[in-house]
Amino acid sequence: MILIVGPTAVGKTSLSIELAKNNNWEIISADSRYLYRGMDIGTAKPTAQELSSVKHHMINVTDPDETWSLPQFLEKTLELIQEIHARGSIPIIVGGTGQYIRALTKGWCMPEFEPDQKLRKILDAWGNEIGAVDLHRKLSIIDSEAAKFIDASNMRRTIRALEVIFSTGFKFSELRRSEGPAYDYWIIGLIMERSKLYQRVDTRIDVMISQGLMDEVKDLMLRGYSANLPALSAIGYREMIQYIKGEIELETAKALMRKNTRQLIRRQANWFKQTDPSIHWYENGPETNSLVVKDLEAAGVITAEHE
Repeated sequence: MILIVGPTAVGKTSLSIELAKNNNWEIISADSRYLYRGMDIGTAKPTAQELSSVKHHMINVTDPDETWSLPQFLEKTLELIQEIHARGSIPIIVGGTGQYIRALTKGWCMPEFEPDQKLRKILDAWGNEIGAVDLHRKLSIIDSEAAKFIDASNMRRTIRALEVIFSTGFKFSELRRSEGPAYDYWIIGLIMERSKLYQRVDTRIDVMISQGLMDEVKDLMLRGYSANLPALSAIGYREMIQYIKGEIELETAKALMRKNTRQLIRRQANWFKQTDPSIHWYENGPETNSLVVKDLEAAGVITAEHE
């Protein structure tokens, strides 16, 4: 499997489509936001034209009120990889959700647990009372290893880890086994000068607003999706919900989107480090595709006839 990683807005989608079209490959999304139907503008999903240009998977597979767990993602993605190989093609896994990528490349094996709604409500209330960072600190006391691979600001994943610990009596990290990757892999990392990347983010936010992000969020709310759903805590949606409710001005919402996206980019840099020897880094530009193909051929990942 070939993976394309890097920060949001760096150009992963464009590169993956170019590679897939030229080599008759298929794309599997490893972006947790792309899973949800009706959340298109705010997640910067590939356009309808892009989706139709090559075969895509793991996009628009569930509704915003359904939560997809990491074990679900792994099970379905490994099935898809097998199917793509059976068709004589190569899967390109594309996305910025670090935990998804790490799980695939490390071969994590995680059992699925039925959610304990009563316990989850208690933990949710606790988290809201003390805040995401302090709740994560509690997790680090109970299970320091689990705390290392869960972002301190991601309260939903912290709560899930605590829920599993209190339900089973085992540390969350002990239940996550690493069996090694199921397939050989090659990781392509895209980078861009940080100020240029931030400029792209700001432009993208303006485009989202002009394309109708507010109407998209209003439609989700009219369809009965609660503003408290984990899916709607995604950047762009939570700020727009605040604006629609009259809690903040539009310019404030846009400023928060810019700020929160910059924080996301810094978190993604922790998942995808430029010092990681397993990632082959490229500055995104007009020659990136040809450089990647050249390196894939040199490494024997593909042959010249696949071009």
